Amino acid sequence: MKNLSLVFSLLCITHSTFAKIYQVGASKTYTVPSAVANLVSDGDTVDIDAGTYSDCATWNKNNLLLRGVGGMAHIKDVVCSGKGIWNFNGNNITTEYIEFSGAANPSLNGAGIRGQGGSFTVRNCYFHDNENGILCNDPVAGTSDVLVEYSEFNSNGNGDGYSHNLYIGNMKSFTLRYCYTHHAKIGHEIKSRAQNNYILYNRITNETTGTASRNIDLPNGGLAILIGNIIEQGSNSDNSNMIGYGLEGLSNPTPQNIYLVNNTIVNNKSAGSFVHLQPGTGILTMVNTIFAGTGTLINGTAATLDTATNLVSATSSAIGFVNAAAYDYQLLPSAKVIGKGSNPGTAGSYALLPVSEYVHNSKKRNRTVTGTIDIGAYEYVPTTGMDPSVSNASRLLSFPNPVSSKLYVSITSMHSGMLTIVNTLGQILFSENIEQGEKEFEIEMEGYPAGFYFIRYVSKEVVSYKELIKE
Repeated sequence: MKNLSLVFSLLCITHSTFAKIYQVGASKTYTVPSAVANLVSDGDTVDIDAGTYSDCATWNKNNLLLRGVGGMAHIKDVVCSGKGIWNFNGNNITTEYIEFSGAANPSLNGAGIRGQGGSFTVRNCYFHDNENGILCNDPVAGTSDVLVEYSEFNSNGNGDGYSHNLYIGNMKSFTLRYCYTHHAKIGHEIKSRAQNNYILYNRITNETTGTASRNIDLPNGGLAILIGNIIEQGSNSDNSNMIGYGLEGLSNPTPQNIYLVNNTIVNNKSAGSFVHLQPGTGILTMVNTIFAGTGTLINGTAATLDTATNLVSATSSAIGFVNAAAYDYQLLPSAKVIGKGSNPGTAGSYALLPVSEYVHNSKKRNRTVTGTIDIGAYEYVPTTGMDPSVSNASRLLSFPNPVSSKLYVSITSMHSGMLTIVNTLGQILFSENIEQGEKEFEIEMEGYPAGFYFIRYVSKEVVSYKELIKE
């Protein structure tokens, strides 16, 4: 076994040694991204100077990093193979700081990114005025993952209702977080056929001039987890239904369950429905969510329905938003939803309690909860000068941070509760019941991957978070 580990380590060293960084820019040897597309090998990086490029490229290799440097690199107006500005045929490609616009083709489905090679990640990018922002399909159905974060999608769609800001095909999972998607042209802000959908801490809005159809369309069902989103339907929306689930048939593998937790959902249209379900849906959980505006709350039925601790209001003005007219749904001190929420629990092993909040434009911050959690996508935190993660009756301490091996935790609480360690995808990696009083213990972290985690303590009196870095 030691010999095998040594061989693997040597292979990794060899790979990193031979990986290359290609530089693209007006003053560089390679002046457009397509000039290096056939030169790169697995694991290479392409740095593209900020600027505008009328160009397209097909990327066939795996584990590539394609990124703008010095600002956004704007790639526009040309599609390759009649598909997208960038076509991904390789697997596990990451794209950062790239702007895509002007993708069009005779089939009316030109895309900023056309994903057809497997998993990929999009981060800090901007897609606008394409027939589709992102269009992808899994080459082997249900085996690949798509992550899109810190990005903006604006005015994508051909106007025929068949093209969208994002159109995700039959992937294993789709995660959208800390993004702003708005003003899709007749099509949906988000359409996903993925088996597992995690839509977390985004702003998904049509606004006054928007003509989009559904805010979120999950036509084939599957597992859907929507936490901490701001979802708004404008008065000119093309479809009065805001969230559709399974409406083309529940063809994804089970479970056919949808969870809406701590969202703020506002309908500024004169009619419609907030959630439209296909009959046969297993679980619909709606917890700690604001539903404001006109319309039917639920169209359709689910075998199991949980609608605990929501606020339903015919108007936005009665809730206590900072500025609903400007789509700022943060809370005033007088807001009706402060301290009115409940612990949403889990969906299987997935922790549903929110850990973040959307910050405009396409950013995030930690959600700090003192006492009982608020309803909606935002927590009201009074300015007291105290540590907002600690109440008078409860204290959570941990060290060291960053941690490499052993993590030491101290909890003082008037009530029993649950301590968990959660990764950025909401998965619970550690849990322990804690009795009231004071308890100190250690947690072995050596086997955890490097990255960000949340230490979370939930009791009757308080919800406390601490961010943790694992080296």
